[in-house]
Order: sequence, then C-alpha cells, then structure tokens
Amino acid sequence: MLKRTLPFAIALVLMSTAAHTRQAGSQSAGGANAAKAGEFEFRINCAFCHGLGARGGGRGPDLTRARKRHANSDAELFRVISNGIPGTAMPANGTNGQGVGMTDEEIWQLVAYICSVEVKAPVVPAGNAAHGKELFFGDGNCAGCHMVQGKGGRLGPDLTGVAGTRTIEAITDSVRNPSRRLAQGLMEATKEFAQEYETVTVVTSDGTEIKGTTLNEDDFSVQVVDQSDRLHLFEKDKLRSFTKSRNSLMPPYKTSLLSDQDLQDIIAYLISVAQ
Repeated sequence: MLKRTLPFAIALVLMSTAAHTRQAGSQSAGGANAAKAGEFEFRINCAFCHGLGARGGGRGPDLTRARKRHANSDAELFRVISNGIPGTAMPANGTNGQGVGMTDEEIWQLVAYICSVEVKAPVVPAGNAAHGKELFFGDGNCAGCHMVQGKGGRLGPDLTGVAGTRTIEAITDSVRNPSRRLAQGLMEATKEFAQEYETVTVVTSDGTEIKGTTLNEDDFSVQVVDQSDRLHLFEKDKLRSFTKSRNSLMPPYKTSLLSDQDLQDIIAYLISVAQ
C-alpha cells in the first residue's frame, strides 16, 4: 500500500457556469511526461472511485469535463487535491509540512493528467429540458422512484446531481440496462449505486412478501423501502427469509417504452438541475 493512497480519491466534478481557464503550474511539472506520471498516480490512487480514464465511477464523478464546481483553473485544482473539500468525501492529500501525503510535484502530475483527458467542449444532448422535466415527473414515471431537488421517490438514487457526476453515455446505459452495473462485483471500480440499491425480498413471519431496496442494515435489523415508497423496519431473526439480488427493480427502458428523443430530453433536464 503506497503511503499516498487517496482514501476516496478526487470528488471534484459537478457542472458549473464558470469557464475553465488554463494557468501556469501543471506545465512546470514536465508537460507530457508529467501527464504520463500523473496517469500512473491516478490509476493507483483515484481509479477505484473515478474509473479508469477518469470518466466517473460509482463513488466519484467524471473528471474529464472541462467545467468543474470546485476548480476553475489548474491552481484551484491543485489546491483541491492538496487541501480536500470540507463536507465531502474528498480528503486533504498534500503533505502540509507533515511529510505524509503527496508531494507538490506528484499533485501537479495529477493535475497535468486530468487536464490531458479533459473534453474541452462539454457534450450536451440535443434535448428539451422543459419537456424532460414534464416526462420525469409525469409519463416517464421517473419520480415514482427517484428524487430531484427534494421531489420524488426514495426507492432509487437521488438524481439531482447525477448529470454532473456521470457521463451522458453512462446515464443512458443505466436507463436502458439498469441491471448491468448492479450485476458487476462490489469491487468493480466503475460500479454505480451497487450496494445501496440492490434488490431485497423479505418474507415476514406471517408469510407476507415485501420487495424493495435497503435503506439501512446491520447484523440484527434492516430498513426496507418497498415498491410503493413505504418504509419498513424488520428484526432479522423474526423473518422467514431475507434475500438479496443483483437485478435492479428498475425495468429496462427500451425504445418501445421511452424513445431516444424523450430520453435525451430527460437527460437535458438532469443536466439543467446539476449546473
């Protein structure tokens, strides 16, 4: 284990309106050579959360986007990696004079690598955000399970910031093939919502079957949100059975259920609320 391992990697990216400006700094780390060294650092320390290629993982956001909430220049990106982001999973990783952590040179190498993989012009789907909002809370049936800005269901993950942390391709795949990422192993670096939203089936002492997702669980009890968004608390030793499945409760939204254009509109809405 390297002493400079990042516990939760870099939690940096949500879309913002500020332009990403280039400043001197990463160049001082050695240009292309620095980016290559930074890629090595990234694969060891950051890829578990952010995925290989920095395009986002289950825990960490997509770092290839040129617009960032917490860093609009190379110098700010260096500062965030070094000092962390209070109130988030992003820790401080600089030495801060303590001799433990990443050196300034290593952090600049990471900055150089992130800059090298950035997409300079953010890709925005040709969608209608207003229509997407109507679909999300209406005929698309998204809000029955998912919440945006405090409105909607709890059965699935809150999608308020998903468009700032996931690529458009990843969101599309999650809608078209919702069980694909859930079916991967728990240690898969690019997993998305794997543990928290696996399907559980409870059979109570009187034979009642309840299917949903776990909200909280310990060795003795479990909280389950059912498919009607009701919350149940069970003592495990009083259940007939308690089983888990890696198949998502969300049905695959094929084009017969949701057209490509309607999906683009929903994604455009999610991008608008993540900015």
